[in-house]
Amino acid sequence: MRKTDKSFFRVFRIFRVFRGQNSFPAIAILLIVLSAIIALNLMGRVWWCQAGDYSPWSWIVLSRHNSQHLIDPYSFTHILHGILEFWLIGLVFRKVPVAWRFVIAIFIESSWEVVENTYYVINRYREATISLDYYGDSILNSLADIICCGLGFLIAQKIRLWWSLAVFVVMELILLFWIRDSLLLNILMLLWPLDSVKQWQTTL
Repeated sequence: MRKTDKSFFRVFRIFRVFRGQNSFPAIAILLIVLSAIIALNLMGRVWWCQAGDYSPWSWIVLSRHNSQHLIDPYSFTHILHGILEFWLIGLVFRKVPVAWRFVIAIFIESSWEVVENTYYVINRYREATISLDYYGDSILNSLADIICCGLGFLIAQKIRLWWSLAVFVVMELILLFWIRDSLLLNILMLLWPLDSVKQWQTTL
């Protein structure tokens, strides 16, 4: 490996998944994330909150600030994305090094962030879920969601199966009590909306 490659790779040594790898997985991740940012920008996504609030977080789900700041309650669902992706990708690509599985996870999450911000999916969220004031993510929110997914992947890689399952269940329950939504419930309502569930959610 060239000296310049080694210097570039030092930035990523905090990630255990890259141990013993060259810099190509890290470069691939940077290119994937950069491509997603460019795609979102071309789609007309704003960089920050459309309402002009520059707070780094927003905890009110039923508002126009949802998915506009760096962190919101749904950031935790993206951590769960990463946990799920660690185990599912590992199940399918058992012989692929963990660093490249991490690349696959970031690619999946980045692709979802782009798809999620298409007009079809935005309207689907507004029609079927409690996201009545959802008009798409800001670019920085999407970037933060990708980072949260990567964090979830690293957590699962560190704590293994049963602790990952425990974290997943506990986080789902916390979200249900906190915002009356969660990753699994959000998927259910997006694919198969139930009026009774939506009514319960909107009485928050």
